[in-house]
Amino acid sequence: MAPASGAPLIALQNLQKVYTRGLIARQQTFKLEADLTIDGPGIVGVVGPNGAGKTTLFEMMTGSNAPTSGRVLVAGTDIHRVKYAERDRLAIHYHQSYQVRRFRKLVPSIFLAPSPVERPVVHLFDEPQFNTQDGYIGFMLDFFRKLRAEGRLVILCLHPTASYHLEILNEIAERFLLVAGGTVTDLSDFKSLVAEERMRTYLGPEMTRAAEALI
Repeated sequence: MAPASGAPLIALQNLQKVYTRGLIARQQTFKLEADLTIDGPGIVGVVGPNGAGKTTLFEMMTGSNAPTSGRVLVAGTDIHRVKYAERDRLAIHYHQSYQVRRFRKLVPSIFLAPSPVERPVVHLFDEPQFNTQDGYIGFMLDFFRKLRAEGRLVILCLHPTASYHLEILNEIAERFLLVAGGTVTDLSDFKSLVAEERMRTYLGPEMTRAAEALI
């Protein structure tokens, strides 16, 4: 079985995740919406405030967190309809120290479809720990580029707490997703990202100046 010919590597179709609380009078506590398509291989930077939903977005993309509505298509396949043990053959989520995230099993696997591919098409790195010594950053950037050269999509989430995080994003990412205010905004380049008022508010004055210095 092969991925759908010509299908985007990932498509978030009217994706929505809503969390509520309360047994009788349900109150919404969180809402995230995304609708976007990434057609081919690339390296995408993801940024946004703490609690904005970046990890939730990654979990939906890799099938470990079911959306309230909408679909996640990886290479043309709805990842939430694939057998649990095979979802990481489509998209794999590395959380911080490269620990692969686990998922909740809501439907018996016997009722789900096999993965159409053997190796992950999409690689998501969720705030990896970059060691600033001994050339480690260069090694990781080369690894991301290698995955891209193999036709894969790399999605890298960073929480910029130092100027070198901004330098990494500026150097390696070809487009950006800003997760803020309950939405996911697709931005074409680093300059467009830094021009976003929500990004500037998130970074604060000092880090905004550091980002502007890279443009």
